[in-house]
Amino acid sequence: MNEDRFDVIIIGTGQAGVPLAVAFAQAGRRTAIIERRHVGGTCVNEGCTPTKTMVASARTAYVARRATDFGVRTGFVSVDLAAVVARKRSVVESFRHGGERRLAHAGVELIRGNATYVDARTIRVATVGDAARTVTSPLSVINTGGHPARPDIPGLDEVTAFDSMSIMELTALPEHLVVIGGGYVAVEFAQMFRRFGSQVTIVQRGPRLLGREDPDVADGLAEVLRGEGVEVLLGAMPIRIEPGREAAVSVTAMTADGERMVSGSHLLLATGRDPSTATLGLDAAGVERHARGFVKVNERLQTTAPGIYAAGDVTGEPEFTHVSYDDYRILRRNLLEHGNATTTGRLIPYTVFTDPQLGRIGMSESEARGMGLNVRVARLPMTAVARAIEMDETRGFIKIVVDAGTQRILGAAILGIEGGEIMGALEIAMMGELPYPRLRDAIFAHPTLMEALNNAFASL
Repeated sequence: MNEDRFDVIIIGTGQAGVPLAVAFAQAGRRTAIIERRHVGGTCVNEGCTPTKTMVASARTAYVARRATDFGVRTGFVSVDLAAVVARKRSVVESFRHGGERRLAHAGVELIRGNATYVDARTIRVATVGDAARTVTSPLSVINTGGHPARPDIPGLDEVTAFDSMSIMELTALPEHLVVIGGGYVAVEFAQMFRRFGSQVTIVQRGPRLLGREDPDVADGLAEVLRGEGVEVLLGAMPIRIEPGREAAVSVTAMTADGERMVSGSHLLLATGRDPSTATLGLDAAGVERHARGFVKVNERLQTTAPGIYAAGDVTGEPEFTHVSYDDYRILRRNLLEHGNATTTGRLIPYTVFTDPQLGRIGMSESEARGMGLNVRVARLPMTAVARAIEMDETRGFIKIVVDAGTQRILGAAILGIEGGEIMGALEIAMMGELPYPRLRDAIFAHPTLMEALNNAFASL
């Protein structure tokens, strides 16, 4: 075995790992980053980049079919899924290679293989051809992310089941896609494949979609999906999966009305994600994990082992790329700039890339009232937004929660065209602790979506 000593070793090339490795290398530290598959992590290879690229194709098909609504005549609209996938692969490869070039330019040594801790300072890397390499460092960072969870449903091993990674490699359109799950991944893929031309059924065990959201927000999104022809089954607990008699797969779910069988040509599992920690040898390093396997960290992202930190999805924090990137900034400030940055109190926005988007920031109404806060809720349907009417994109609504005493914004849900962009403006207002009248009385350009905030807050 070849033993190498580094100043820092990073395991995983996600959205925290790559910039952190570059920062250390540029600071003159000998830096290695270990990657068992593709540079870029979940976001570039399996998450944000490929899914949003395909979502863009799905929206194009949707708009093309609606052309006559705008007085534009087109012919029959069909989707070449193989071409969609080829475009997706091209975008992913460009992002992936960009990350590789960035590491190389900074002088980071990229080691390909599976990493396992021997102890807190020693990592064994199983490389190509079962060769092994041992590397050591007083400082290491775990950025291994997660992978799609596989639910424990009787009969699942007897059928072909896709997850959010493998389904994006299909080049032939499913006739009927059955989606188990009702979270963010489930709704994005359900709408996407419905717009591609598949029949789609969502089987969700909970009483509504998007269990973290307020009921009216979840119901609003369900209405959007049903309006496009997606069948949404709520309160449907999958109890059995088997090969279908006339279809590839049949899912039996228990509902309030008894058993319900759904048969389809393809099955998508969208039931959450698990941390990729099983093969890391964390016990040998003294790194403790939570019950589901997520790495325990404090507010400075330190694990229970001295000299070992963790960042991104593997910590169990909200699994968003921008959270992972903020983890990088915290580690950079503390480890390279002698700062004292923490995760305490940070605002975490997110956007569900359905169409219309759901942009979310801060507390939901349910959370605020559950904490006993005295709140007021501003609400405006998109049917009352001039720009949305002009674009014929009037589905959804704006909902903003404010503190009745301080008049500060506590949170918002924007289910509407470009909801994520509108949410971003509210996030800036929250960061500046602006009272809502400042936005109510602001002059926004007309006609833009942003001026909807004038009327939304005027409702208070």
